[in-house]
Amino acid sequence: MTRHNFKNLKIWQDGISLVSETYKLTKTFPKFEVYSLSSQMNRCAVSIPSNIAEGTSKSTNKHISKYLEISLGSAFEWETQLIIALNEKYISKEEFKRLEEKITTLQRMISGFKKGLD
Repeated sequence: MTRHNFKNLKIWQDGISLVSETYKLTKTFPKFEVYSLSSQMNRCAVSIPSNIAEGTSKSTNKHISKYLEISLGSAFEWETQLIIALNEKYISKEEFKRLEEKITTLQRMISGFKKGLD
């Protein structure tokens, strides 16, 4: 079992980038969404790199894998909220496509990293 420095992991770095983009994005949502969709998207985005970081502190690959699974779940939840934002016309189709590509790439990377541990 090898401990990973989470700050050096591309999946963590991309997760942090997604957090920044999410905060910028949700600031443009209607004010009445501040405690609902905006808050939920922000929390999901933060959860992705946070669980990656927490997982790397664990002593076994099985434990790391558990936190990667949680991170992956948050990534799929975030993607669902992105679809909702598109459906509610809070974002353009172009912005949706760009962010959908970013999240699906991150999902594949997290899955690949997890698979490498198993």
